[in-house]
Amino acid sequence: MAEREGVDVAIDYRRTKPELFEAMHRFQAAVDAAQLDPRLVEMGRLRASQINGCSFCVNLHSSAARAAGESDERLHMVSAWRNADSFSPRERAMLRWFEAVTLIDEEPVDGALAELAEHFSIDDVVALTWAAAAINAWNRVSVALGHRGGPAYQEEMP
Repeated sequence: MAEREGVDVAIDYRRTKPELFEAMHRFQAAVDAAQLDPRLVEMGRLRASQINGCSFCVNLHSSAARAAGESDERLHMVSAWRNADSFSPRERAMLRWFEAVTLIDEEPVDGALAELAEHFSIDDVVALTWAAAAINAWNRVSVALGHRGGPAYQEEMP
C-alpha cells in the first residue's frame, strides 16, 4: 500500500473498473502485436518505469527483459545508459526516445525522433511510440492508485 497524507491507500483498479482495465489490456495486446524485439521494448519500458517511479513495473519489465534474454549487467545500466558503454547506437536511440516520450515537456522530441528514425523503420518508430505511451499510462495508473511491487524490505534480525 502507498501512503497518501498519512492514510494507507491502495486501490485495486483491476477490479474497481474492470472494463477500463480490460480496454487497456486490449491496447497493450495491440502494441505487443507490432512484433518489436521484446528485449529492446522491455528495456524501454524499464527506463520509462524508472523515470516514473513505478516499482511494480520496474520489477515486471526487468524480469521480462531477463526472460527475453537480456543480461543482468545491462539491465543494471539502463538507468545510466547515457554514461554506459553497454548499449548499441540503435538501443541508445530507443532509450532516448522512451525518455523523450516520458518526459515530453522536458526532453525535446525532434532530435530524439530523428535519431530513432536513423535506426528504425517508420512502422517501428510508430510502434515504439505507442509502446512508450502504453507504459506511461500503466505507470501513471499504478503509481497514482498505490500499486507497488518488487521484493519487500525486511529488516534482518540480529
